[in-house]
Amino acid sequence: MTPSLSAANWLLYLTIIALSILVYKLGFAKKLPLLKSVIIYIFLIAGCTLLTFLGIFLPIAEGLVVAALILIIYKIRLNKEKKSGAL
Repeated sequence: MTPSLSAANWLLYLTIIALSILVYKLGFAKKLPLLKSVIIYIFLIAGCTLLTFLGIFLPIAEGLVVAALILIIYKIRLNKEKKSGAL
């Protein structure tokens, strides 16, 4: 348990950023030049600020965990099918 509300908010913010980056990388990321990737991550982090405010009252972090788990399962199954030559 965190000692202050401010620390809890920062932990929620960092958690949402980490989960958003994970979901982006697993489901939507393409190979881009470095500057374009930096711009995308800047906007992603800026958007996480709004998600953190919503995450105080809504299950935003929990939804990101579910999305990440679904994408991880999808990637594992896709890799297994590629190795077996089914695709």
